[in-house]
Amino acid sequence: MTRDTPPRPPTGSRPDSRSDTRSDSHSGPRAPKPVKRVTPQHLEHAALRYLERFASSTANLRAVLMRRVQRSAQAHGDDPAEGARWVDALIERYVRANLLNDDTYARMRTESLLRRGASTRMIAQKLAAKGIDRDRTDRTLDELREDVGGNLDVRAALALAKRRRLGVYRAPEARAAHRDKDMAALGRAGFGYEIARRVVDAEDPDELLVE
Repeated sequence: MTRDTPPRPPTGSRPDSRSDTRSDSHSGPRAPKPVKRVTPQHLEHAALRYLERFASSTANLRAVLMRRVQRSAQAHGDDPAEGARWVDALIERYVRANLLNDDTYARMRTESLLRRGASTRMIAQKLAAKGIDRDRTDRTLDELREDVGGNLDVRAALALAKRRRLGVYRAPEARAAHRDKDMAALGRAGFGYEIARRVVDAEDPDELLVE
C-alpha cells in the first residue's frame, strides 16, 4: 500500500499564514497607556521627577500636578477636589523646604532669557505664563539693573543681534542692505524702535553698554 502524500499548494501561495499573523499583530495604532490612579505618593514622585529635570515656579508645578489629578478623575471617577488638596499640601511643604522659591525661579529665568536676547516685555510675558506676578517680575528686573548696570533691553538686544548676526554684528559691507530686515527682526522680538536703531546702526557694540 502506498502512503498518500499531501497535495502541494498552488504556485504562488504560502503553506501557512504565520507571517501574515506576525504582520497583522503590529498593524494599527497602539493602545493608549492606562492612566495611573493618583495618590499622594504618586504625586510626590511625579513632582520630584519634574523638579529634577526643570526649574519651576509654584504655579507651574501646581498646574503640572493638577493635570495628572484631572486625568485620574476622568479615568477612575476620583474626586478632583481631594487630589487638589493633596497637591496644595505638597506645594506648601516644598515651599517651606525651599524646594520651590518663586523669587529664585524668577531671577534664574530672567537671567537666562536675557542671555538669549529676550526683551524685558517678552520676559514679563513668559514669567506670567508660569504664574509669576508682575510685582515679582518688576522687582527681579530692578535687582538685575542694579547688579549689571545699564539698560537691560540694550543688553538683550545686543545678545540677540550677536546670536543671529544682525546689525552691528554683520559684515560691514552687508549692513546697509540688511538694515530694514534687521530692524524688523528686533522689533518682532519685542524691542522698541530706538533700541533697535541703536543696535543696528552702532559702530561698536561695547559703546552701547556704557551709559
